[in-house]
Amino acid sequence: MSLLPALTPTSLSKPNSVISHQNPKTQPIVSTPNPQISVKQPLDHVVSWTSSISRHCRAGQISEAAAEFTRMRLSGVEPNHITFVTLISGCADFPSNCGVLGSLIHGYVCKLGLDKENVMVGTALVEMYAKGEQVEAAKLVFDAMKVKNSVSWNTMINGYMRNQEYEKAVEMFDEMPQRDVISWTALINGFAKKGFCEEALDWFREMLIFRVEPDYVTLIAVLTACANLGALSVGLWVHRFVLKRSFRDNVRVNNSLIDMYSRCGCIEFAREVFDKMQKRTLVSWNSIIVGSAVNGFAEEALKYFDSMQKEGFKPDGVSFTGALTACSHAGLVDEGLRYFEIMKGVYKISPRIEHFGCIVDLYSRAGKLKEAWDVVGNMPMKPNEVVLGSLLAACRNRGDISLAEKIVRDLVVLDPDSDSNYVLLSNIYAVVGRWEGASKVRRRMKALGIQKKPGFSSIEIGGCVHKFVAGDKSHIETKFIYTMLKLLSFDLLSSGCAPETLVRESNESD
Repeated sequence: MSLLPALTPTSLSKPNSVISHQNPKTQPIVSTPNPQISVKQPLDHVVSWTSSISRHCRAGQISEAAAEFTRMRLSGVEPNHITFVTLISGCADFPSNCGVLGSLIHGYVCKLGLDKENVMVGTALVEMYAKGEQVEAAKLVFDAMKVKNSVSWNTMINGYMRNQEYEKAVEMFDEMPQRDVISWTALINGFAKKGFCEEALDWFREMLIFRVEPDYVTLIAVLTACANLGALSVGLWVHRFVLKRSFRDNVRVNNSLIDMYSRCGCIEFAREVFDKMQKRTLVSWNSIIVGSAVNGFAEEALKYFDSMQKEGFKPDGVSFTGALTACSHAGLVDEGLRYFEIMKGVYKISPRIEHFGCIVDLYSRAGKLKEAWDVVGNMPMKPNEVVLGSLLAACRNRGDISLAEKIVRDLVVLDPDSDSNYVLLSNIYAVVGRWEGASKVRRRMKALGIQKKPGFSSIEIGGCVHKFVAGDKSHIETKFIYTMLKLLSFDLLSSGCAPETLVRESNESD
């Protein structure tokens, strides 16, 4: 089934919210959860117990919430639907802490008939099972509900997206009697979060065709997709939309704009958005710091890092990741090590793997491979593919075969099916002229059934992303593309630019 939006229009009017309210049963009061709370009527007593349970749930203390619920029942107070929704929502938000409590509460509400008759309880159960990776159980609860509203439908769609049941999510969306902005956003956000960014933008275009006004959550999801794809033209359109609507001063939208422009390489636009923000958060500062760093503006990134502290913001782990990245790109080894020590000593931030990765990259870019390898060996956690891959790339630049072989052995353990590790090692052998080693790696790949995946480049034109692989002639405009390439090559030669002779990759013919 296609995951692209269907073109059959449906009603887009906002549905009437249908909620079944039941009068809570009451019994004589025996005790209260807090002796200082004055109880004037039975309903107040139910609210008191429910509030106490809610506090535990919000803190992730599900066992304490369950104990409080037990005390509530033993005191003779009957819970109402809000009490059950509170407990079920706690189980949904902290599934690892609830054990079988969610199933027990489900059994309780089934006896009272609330799972079918009360839309709030039924929807809460759907969300609990969906977040607990039991989407089929969620669908059974959904189907059994006699009363559903738009929240119920949207929760089920979101559950399918969360559990990567994309086709079923689209089917559910198509079956909805009435759709609202949240329904569209559930699909757009779901696709964007799972990396299907082109599908996310397709659904956003369809949403606009149906004249559904996006909210700020929709815009944030779309900007995330634009950032991942490098779809600058769509991002610019969203920015213009933001300026025309009431989102101009929305901090979260502006933070997403900074991130999108930074990742699209338009750091000047990112700075402009940042400078015009009337209110900034730590995320705003982190976005511009990291954006400046990854785009090679190390000095500006470090200036933002200092300005952030002068404005009264305390840097967190992300802030220091940006500062360390800036130092790495600028070759500021001593400065980067100083920031690393400040992070640990002054701000008492325990370094995470990304911080150690920055230090490894810092040493690697400076050609200090031994120091980088020592950091990898002394890390309190196992290095991942990113950390080791950074060092392996430096080995290629420095022609360090011995260290490269050690790194590849570790990488193969982490990801035995990855082709990039073998290809890079083969290329390192080729660079230093050890063709026997390159051939050995190639034979090893063939024996393991690992094939080199073709790399691709992409360019975004007019809101569409075009992808190309080496020697690609499948594009509809191939003839014009190669004609332009010949003209560019001729202009380069006319300007005195001689082509550089590169060592051919040993795996190129695969």
